Amino acid sequence: MTAGGAAGDRVRDAPEGQADGPGPVLRPVGERALLVELPDAAGVTALYGWLRERQSVGELPPVEEIVPAAHTVLLDGVADVPGLARLLRTARPDRAATAAGLLIEVPTVYDGADLAEVAALWGVPPQEAVRIHTAPEYVVAFCGFAPGFGYLTGLPARYEVPRRATPRSAVPAGSVALAGPYTGVYPRSSPGGWQLLGRTALPLWDTARTPAALLAPGTRVRFTPVRGGTE
Repeated sequence: MTAGGAAGDRVRDAPEGQADGPGPVLRPVGERALLVELPDAAGVTALYGWLRERQSVGELPPVEEIVPAAHTVLLDGVADVPGLARLLRTARPDRAATAAGLLIEVPTVYDGADLAEVAALWGVPPQEAVRIHTAPEYVVAFCGFAPGFGYLTGLPARYEVPRRATPRSAVPAGSVALAGPYTGVYPRSSPGGWQLLGRTALPLWDTARTPAALLAPGTRVRFTPVRGGTE
């Protein structure tokens, strides 16, 4: 028996004010997994938080992994796929709820190569761009690209910036950067096309730590400006 009947089975629409656009879609993945497709990253964050909350109080059927992405949440290693599908049809994730994950402060030296360019796109001086970027509390929506790289949401949509037309062949580890609706911190040196605002010495990925990734999905993040060349 596959999850929720036919592929494309829809979760009922949430009450007015809690969902925008089309509702989530359930898709079976093999015999022990469900993929929930959502219209946007905000829906992913809300559903991920709802699932983790239900899991913490024992109201979620046994699941080995809950993996958020840009527009999906994968539930893998599901012991009772039909039961989980039924539960998801009753899901009412509150998009307005405040994230309850661990808060991580990221001390940042704002001297990035693209800070002046980003400030110009925003129509403000660089020091005001720093204030804009440090004002929100961010949430790690999902991880990807490289081990320990979190895609952070929280910057207002009017401050979205495009990726660089020509990616850099090497972005230094610890670089704090923007692209589209996301902020990210490069956990290691790698190619990249994001706009560089600054840098942090905070280790984002450490295999000697459990978990190895500092910025896991659901983690809250604050960027704090640091003067000079030390963090």
